[in-house]
Amino acid sequence: MTELTKAKVQRAVKISNFMPGIIRQQVSKIIANNVQKRTLDQYMVKIDRYNDQILRVLQKDGRITNIDLADRIGLSPSACLRRVQELEKSGIISGYRAVLDHEVLGKGFSAYLAIGLADHTMPSQLAFEKAMQDADEVRECHNITGAIEYLVRIEVADIAAYKIFHADVLGALPQVNSITTYVVMDSPKNERG
Repeated sequence: MTELTKAKVQRAVKISNFMPGIIRQQVSKIIANNVQKRTLDQYMVKIDRYNDQILRVLQKDGRITNIDLADRIGLSPSACLRRVQELEKSGIISGYRAVLDHEVLGKGFSAYLAIGLADHTMPSQLAFEKAMQDADEVRECHNITGAIEYLVRIEVADIAAYKIFHADVLGALPQVNSITTYVVMDSPKNERG
């Protein structure tokens, strides 16, 4: 089971603990069945050197044609397409996306925020996560281990826009106890876009 899947299962189990007994049992069964099915499907696709090359190329260029991809990794177009479809069906390839130029969009200021919560209860975490889901400035929100509970990546126009977000969004959340901001000055390597 991947770390991402483990995290989702753990979160679902925590949330189900707040539900009445019979509903909790049903939720637990659904979670277990889905995790087993997804895990089995993923293990059915072998990551050999061809699949590894396919994944590497698609991560860099998700719009490459099947013919160009097949040529690049040394397979016939039909064999390459079959492998890509298997990787998609298994969930290893979960989607494709466009990489945006945030400066051109007027969101050239990026920062990572280390957020500590005042209260470590599940309702407090869920309220914080909901606020982050609703905030357009937030591009990523990760529940992490260590001295703080969350690592958040934001993108805004400039420092003035960040100050507004800091005061009006984060400052309005009673769950937030501490905020440490790490401003991104440059990204010599960024494979996430």
